Amino acid sequence: MPATEVDVVIAVHDPRRAIARAVGSVLTSSGVARVLVVCHNTPVDGIAAGLGRIADDRRVRLEPFDDGIGSPAGPFNRGLELATARFTAIMGSDDELAEGAIDAWIATADRHGADVVIPAMRYAGGRRVPTPPTRPGRATRLDGVRDRLAYRTAPIGLVARERFGALRFTPGLATGEDLAYSTRLWFSGAGIARVGSGAEYVIHDDAVRVTFTHRPIEDELAAVTGLVSDEWVTALPSRSREALAVKLWRISVFGAVHHRSGNWTPDDRRALAAVADAIEGLAPGAVAVLSRAELALRRAIADPTASDDDLDARSRARRRFATPASLIPANPLRVAAREAPLRFAFATWLAGREGGRVAKPEAGPTL
Repeated sequence: MPATEVDVVIAVHDPRRAIARAVGSVLTSSGVARVLVVCHNTPVDGIAAGLGRIADDRRVRLEPFDDGIGSPAGPFNRGLELATARFTAIMGSDDELAEGAIDAWIATADRHGADVVIPAMRYAGGRRVPTPPTRPGRATRLDGVRDRLAYRTAPIGLVARERFGALRFTPGLATGEDLAYSTRLWFSGAGIARVGSGAEYVIHDDAVRVTFTHRPIEDELAAVTGLVSDEWVTALPSRSREALAVKLWRISVFGAVHHRSGNWTPDDRRALAAVADAIEGLAPGAVAVLSRAELALRRAIADPTASDDDLDARSRARRRFATPASLIPANPLRVAAREAPLRFAFATWLAGREGGRVAKPEAGPTL
C-alpha cells in the first residue's frame, strides 16, 4: 500500500453542497494523509452536520476560514498553507473521485517520477472531458506545448509540494483564480504524467457553478489580464506563449463572447477589446493559427464600429465547426500546426473518445 502522502484540500461555502460525497470518495484511498475541508464564510457546524459520521474520521480536518470574499482562492490557499504531505490535491465540494483514485495517482507518480499527475475527468453522466488534448497514447513526460496542457485550466490531480509548495491561487478573483497557478505547472518543465480510466475525477454539474455567473467582462477576464502581464509568462519561450495565447483566445475570450450574446454594454466591449489586444501583444503570431472564422471574430472585437449584432453573428459563425471557415487557419501555410483547427479538432475528438485509454494506472489496493 502507498504511504499516506497526499493532503486533499476541499473548499466549501454552502452546507447544502454534497460534501459527504466528496470527502467520502477521497477516503477510499489509503494514501490520503488528510482531507482539509476549508469552511469558507460558513459555520463549521453546518458542514460537520453535512458530513455526518465521516467528520469523525481521523483524517478529516474541518478548518474555518472567513474572509468575506466571494472567491475560492482564499480557502484553497488556506488549505495549501496547512498541507504537509508529499503531494497536494484540490477538489470541488460538488464533485467526487473514482474509488481508490488517489492511490492510482500516487502509483503513477512513483512509476514515472512525476511531480504532477493529471487524471482523466468525466461528468457524472459518463461524458468524458476532452482536456487536455494530449498526443495520442501519451502517458508521461507531458509537455506544455506538445500536449496542449493549457486547455486543462483546473489543476486537478497531484502536485508535488517540494517543487510547487509556494504556488498559490490568485486572490480576490471571482473566477479564473486557478489560471496562473496551472500555467506555472504546465510550462514549468516539471515531470508530468497522465492517468486514464479507473481513477477519474468526476464532475457533478447538478449545482449552479460560480464560474457561470454573469459578471462584467472586465471582472470575468481579470485573470487573463493579470496572466498576460505576468513577468514569468512574458519570459516564456515564444512557442509556449503562442500555445497559451491560442488557448486564451478560444476558451477565455471567444467563450466570453459566446456567453455574453445579446447582453453587451459599451464598457464590456471596451474591456473585451483591451484583453484581446493584451493577448495579441503576448504572442502576435498566435492569430495565424486561428481559423478564419475565429480571426473574423477577433477583428470584430477590435473594431469599435462593429455592432453588437455583428459581433454575435461572427461568434455564431465561429461555432459552426464543420465549415471551411472554421477548419482553415488564418494563414493557410500553418494548416498542419499543432494548434491549427484541423489538428486541434482531431486531438480533442480523440481525447473525448479515448480519454480513459491513456496511461491506465497500475492497480492500486482498492481499484
